[in-house]
Amino acid sequence: MRVMNEQEVRKLEYTELKKILRQKVRDRMNYVKDYSDEEVEETIDEILLGQENMAIYPVELRRRLKKELFDSLRRLDILQIFVEDSSVTEIMINGKDHIFIEKEGRLRELDVGFESAEKLQDVIQQIVAGCNRVVNEASPIVDARLPDGARVNIVMNPVALNGPIVTIRRFPDKPITMERLLQMDSISPEAAQFLERLVRAKYNIFISGGTGSGKTTFLNVLSHDIPPEERVITIEDSAELQLQGLPNLVRLETRNSNVEGCREITIRELIRSSLRMRPDRIIVGEVRGVEAIDMLQCLNTGHDGSMSTGHANSGRDMLARLENMVLMGMDIPLMAIRQQIASGVDIIVHLGRLRDRSRRVLEITEIAGCEKGEIRLNPLFLFEETGEDSRGIITGRLQKKGELLHEDKLKAAGLQ
Repeated sequence: MRVMNEQEVRKLEYTELKKILRQKVRDRMNYVKDYSDEEVEETIDEILLGQENMAIYPVELRRRLKKELFDSLRRLDILQIFVEDSSVTEIMINGKDHIFIEKEGRLRELDVGFESAEKLQDVIQQIVAGCNRVVNEASPIVDARLPDGARVNIVMNPVALNGPIVTIRRFPDKPITMERLLQMDSISPEAAQFLERLVRAKYNIFISGGTGSGKTTFLNVLSHDIPPEERVITIEDSAELQLQGLPNLVRLETRNSNVEGCREITIRELIRSSLRMRPDRIIVGEVRGVEAIDMLQCLNTGHDGSMSTGHANSGRDMLARLENMVLMGMDIPLMAIRQQIASGVDIIVHLGRLRDRSRRVLEITEIAGCEKGEIRLNPLFLFEETGEDSRGIITGRLQKKGELLHEDKLKAAGLQ
């Protein structure tokens, strides 16, 4: 039998103390009444003051104890401190005992866990209730969001074999700008100016990339160049876009079906509904299924300047994925699909995450047309790696490779 060391004993004592104090706070509160946060804090203070031997604990520990008690009662328990930390970009929970965070591009496991599986379940239900979603054994997978806009994915039993799996993707408190991307060498000044003109001229732009490559962030950045007088409609599975400076902005979000009889509302339905809302531009947060059919129809029916994102390994791979998505929901010739893609999508911007964990624009490609049943691509910018510096940071630059062939929208906007 393993003997616990001194640090483990102290941690166990602290956990037990917190559990006892939280139960005392709960016993003191009358749950018929709706308590405000201030009243909960006052109740915690009263319990701490009345606790024997509390004065022997350092002031810093007492402050920490008060915050953790409050977070466990009214917030997200041990997750709250990491949700509030702007340097944490991802929180991953694999059951009650294994929590990982990504901070400054590095992944590490925390030495804390939930005190019980029931407490983790309470936190999960608090998250989904906050955005009118439901998750249980009958419906074990759900996408949700936190009040600050962080994206949450939850997978429960019986699908998740090692306990509830929760993945929280945090976004910057202040939206990243193109200037910030230039400072981080994520894009070259020439490419940034080029994309700014394309957005203003209402080119249809598709952003592709792998998981965590920064697709949503880059879409937010490009939206800064949309003229403020335009009516923009965003459509998302779980609202996470942070479009700024657009007074005529409509935000739509899908809904899951539930046991109360509310039917599911899909991205396809929202796209079709948005066409009756007089949009100047339609922005679909991510295309991942048969909604690609409706998205392409939008792009081919006069809604220029629309944008979307998708998972792919390259710009050409994104086109193949779009073809497969359309075929999933419609039995039409591949030639017709490719012609729809070629006439609807103008530009593909592909992002990637390099081995030094940096996010870069790897290629900007023009869809030049469809010839002999094949979509023709015109590479405009390609990232060329030149090596690594002494810190292991990859060096390279987004090099210009070609000229834009279709300049009709630039001419129409007076931006040629």
